[in-house]
Amino acid sequence: MQTAKQLSVSLVNKPGRLADVLMALSKGKVNFRALAVMDSGDRGTVRFVPDDVEAAMAVLEKISVRFDVAEVLLADIPSQPGGFRKVCERLAAEHLNIDYAYHSDSLGKAKGAALAVIRVNDLAKAQRILSENGTSRKKMPFRRPVLAR
Repeated sequence: MQTAKQLSVSLVNKPGRLADVLMALSKGKVNFRALAVMDSGDRGTVRFVPDDVEAAMAVLEKISVRFDVAEVLLADIPSQPGGFRKVCERLAAEHLNIDYAYHSDSLGKAKGAALAVIRVNDLAKAQRILSENGTSRKKMPFRRPVLAR
């Protein structure tokens, strides 16, 4: 289980803005381990884990794009139904909250594996829990899902 620096950028939600930022990062030879784009009305949020954080920050500063840096957990997830659910259950059993998460194919890894980027309220504890073998896991009680009407 490893951690990484994630950069978050808020952009005006209009055609070409995301492409411009991605072009600048590409010219700066910045590659992504994972990337997510979320819409929130007139602005969008781009979160990504670059392979070279320093280079990514330099590019964003050069094009005058503000960014935030956060430490996130990178978890290898089996690419199968329920793979990410098991991670969520283990964190919930230890009272850890997932602020957000996104998923990426884990290029260069074994076929059938994926990479989850997870922001939690206690990174060190989450890293310790997910690094443990499965024998010490707490069993989650069955809960009926709450459905909105």
